[in-house]
Amino acid sequence: MHTNYNSNPLDAKTYDTDRLRSEFLTEDLFQRDDITLVYSHIDRIVAMGVVPNSMTLKLNDFVDTKAFGVEYFLQRRELGLVNLGGPAKVKTAVQEYSLNYLDALYLSMGEQDVEFSSLEQSDPALLYCLSAPAHHCYPSRIITREQARYVELGTTENANARTITQYLHPDVLPTCQLCLGVTHLKPGSVWNTMPAHTHERRMEAYLYFNVAPNQVVFHFMGEPQETRHIIVRDKQFVLSPSWSIHSGCGTQNYSFVWGMLGENQTFDDMDFVDMKDIR
Repeated sequence: MHTNYNSNPLDAKTYDTDRLRSEFLTEDLFQRDDITLVYSHIDRIVAMGVVPNSMTLKLNDFVDTKAFGVEYFLQRRELGLVNLGGPAKVKTAVQEYSLNYLDALYLSMGEQDVEFSSLEQSDPALLYCLSAPAHHCYPSRIITREQARYVELGTTENANARTITQYLHPDVLPTCQLCLGVTHLKPGSVWNTMPAHTHERRMEAYLYFNVAPNQVVFHFMGEPQETRHIIVRDKQFVLSPSWSIHSGCGTQNYSFVWGMLGENQTFDDMDFVDMKDIR
């Protein structure tokens, strides 16, 4: 498990390119027949890339429970995941779930013996997971692509026409603090949000995907008056502290999974930055 530490914005603005990428970007989250874990001290988020191919992957085999001070990973945590690959099966001690492409799953605090497998070895599942500390057991459930809440935002004129699909969201199902969804940029649109914003009450993480070969996304971060950028490619993961903007502009349209956790689940709880103030 790789550990990322929180950063003071006064320090972060002095980082060079290599340091920015080291602190906030994970380039290789998905490895065949492996579970890759990233733990961040930013609100204690855990991100996982799960790629079961020729074997079933048991979460207990990849988590050092002593590092979390628990007997099993979800003893005091909740977990949300979205399938970015072929058909998948997720099994717990009490239930089994089948997920197709862009289906999501919420696993409650207290779920044990979590296992991941692919239903078709020729088309392996690609499961992106986010986990947050939890205080209450809400029901585990699958949220299919059709059951998600759809929101259309942006305009072609501003190059940000996009569809937001909300999976782990108060209007879809209850969670302790974890929110998760997917945004798809429409052809001809490249900005995932602008004007940019921060939200002091929660952090955010992006997992970019559907980034075509030889295309990139410029992920913008930093304080509104001290912006920086990180070049991001397909299926790469970026952390965003609460003091940082989080906006992207691609060389072509793309998609990304957004996840948030913190003190507030209200989707529009954002501190917008006026375009005349951003630097």
